[in-house]
Amino acid sequence: MNLLQTNPFETARIQKRSLIIDGAMGSLLQQKGYNSAESTWMTMVNETYPDAVIKIHKNYIKVGADIITTNTFRTNPAALEREGITDFEKYVINAVNISKRAIENKSILIAGSNAPAEDCYQKERTISLNKLQVNHHNHIDLLVNRGVHFILNETFSHLDEIDVVCKYCSDNKIPYVISLYFTEELLLLSGESLDEGLNIVQEHNPMAIGFNCIAPEHFDRAMEQTDINFNWGFYLNCGFDEHNPVKMECAVTSDDYSEIVKKYLKINPSFIGACCGSSPEYIKGIKKVIDE
Repeated sequence: MNLLQTNPFETARIQKRSLIIDGAMGSLLQQKGYNSAESTWMTMVNETYPDAVIKIHKNYIKVGADIITTNTFRTNPAALEREGITDFEKYVINAVNISKRAIENKSILIAGSNAPAEDCYQKERTISLNKLQVNHHNHIDLLVNRGVHFILNETFSHLDEIDVVCKYCSDNKIPYVISLYFTEELLLLSGESLDEGLNIVQEHNPMAIGFNCIAPEHFDRAMEQTDINFNWGFYLNCGFDEHNPVKMECAVTSDDYSEIVKKYLKINPSFIGACCGSSPEYIKGIKKVIDE
């Protein structure tokens, strides 16, 4: 397995056929009764119940996903260190291997999930910029070395951290997508406008820019005010409450989500998926809309 040599998101935009990225992993495991941890989220399910993770990956592929995402949202060194774990490498390796087993040599892309160093809804950082850089450089390098097709930097919402991951991927010629999270005021958690974040990202030539884990109504407002002149995509929040992460109820049904997809297909997204609270049923609905 090699890093992408061409940009499939650019091809998708030109051909006007959005790629389908998978739906939730962590919240779906939570709904199925698997235990999460405060800092490492669903990382340990890779170790204790790998077949459960493989099954979810395969179910997403079965219903039409072109891209699956490694269950590495919280395998980064900073997150694991908070649980007293220093050998982060084995957790990344296991997660990527699980993804490889799931695709069974099909022409499915594997996105290496790289999340913010600290909680993705956390406004104030508690680690230094140097530690932030080391965290992301090491996590991205290991994902690449273990054979993902590209890096998916997801749920980023601090301007300096956005710059860190984009610059590192760009400088090292690592194909990557970055997906941004913003508040209902259309601000990053670090306080800058969404437009400022987009400007920083575009300086570093990503394959595509995404928006994820955002409530549909906030996404609608952003799209009304944002000039989309780049490869872009979205996977929205379908039921996860960032203010009460233990509570998981359906806020957007799969049928409702399909209607959202229909609306935004008109402006030619390069990729579409679904985020927290979703399931393979949502991806099946996306596939149906795109095929129609």
